[in-house]
Amino acid sequence: MNRPPHPPLPAATGTVTLVGAGPGDPELLTLKAVKAIAQADVILVDDLVNEAVLAHASPVARIVYVGKRGGCASTPQAFIEKLMVSEAQQGAQVVRLKGGDPLVFGRSGEEIEALQKAGITVQVVNGITAALGALASLNTALTHRDHAHGVLMVTGHAKPGDPGTDWRALAHTARQAKLTLVVYMGVAAAQRIQDELLHGLPADTPVAIVQHATLPSQRQALCTLDCLHQTLTEQRMASPCVLVIGDVLRGLASLGQAHELQSALG
Repeated sequence: MNRPPHPPLPAATGTVTLVGAGPGDPELLTLKAVKAIAQADVILVDDLVNEAVLAHASPVARIVYVGKRGGCASTPQAFIEKLMVSEAQQGAQVVRLKGGDPLVFGRSGEEIEALQKAGITVQVVNGITAALGALASLNTALTHRDHAHGVLMVTGHAKPGDPGTDWRALAHTARQAKLTLVVYMGVAAAQRIQDELLHGLPADTPVAIVQHATLPSQRQALCTLDCLHQTLTEQRMASPCVLVIGDVLRGLASLGQAHELQSALG
C-alpha cells in the first residue's frame, strides 16, 4: 500500500535573547548572561558594551557591531530589528547585547514587538543598570527611609519631534513624594534640565554626576542643582553619564567625599 509522502518539515527557527551587559565592569555580568553569550551564533553589540564581555562568546560566533550613542552616527533601529529577524529566521541563536539593562532606555520594547510580530521567540536577560552601578561605586543608595521613598528614572534625550520630559512637573512630584531622580542621557540638555528642575526643587539639592560608571576610567563630581551645568563644563564631563538628583545624596558630604558639596550643603 502506497503511503502519501510526508510534508517537508519546516525549517528550524532560531531565537533572540536581549542581554544586559551591565554598566561597564565585565565582572558584573550575570551567570545567565554569560551562558546566553556563550551559546550565541550571532551577537549584535551596542556601542557601550565593554569589549571584555565578548571573551565569553564562542570562537565561531559572528560579532556584529551596531553602535548607538547620542550625538554620534548610529546604526538605524529599523536595520537592527530586520537583522535580528533575518538571522533568527535562518535558524541562528541571536544575542542582542546591550549596555546596562535591556529594559531601561534600551529600546527593547520596540525590538520585542518587531520580533513577536515576525513570530520569533524572544527572551530577556537582565543586567545591572547604570544608576545602580553608579551609586554602588559611591557607597550610597537610591532610596533611604529618611530622604527618598522611591526612584524616578528618566531620559534627557527625547525622540525627535517629542517635547520630552516635563521637568517642572517632575521636580514638584519628586519634592512632594520624596523621590530620587536619575537622569540618563542628560548631559546635552543639562542646562535646560537644571533650569526647569529649579522651579520645583531647592537650589541646594545635591547632585551626583557619574561618568563611565564601574569602569577604571570612572569619574564623578558632586555639586548642588544650581551648579549642575557649571560643574559638567568645568570638569569636562561628557556622555556616558548618569545624573542622580536628590536628598538621598546628603550622606556623601558627611563621608568627606566631596568637600565642596559639604560646604554648599552646610
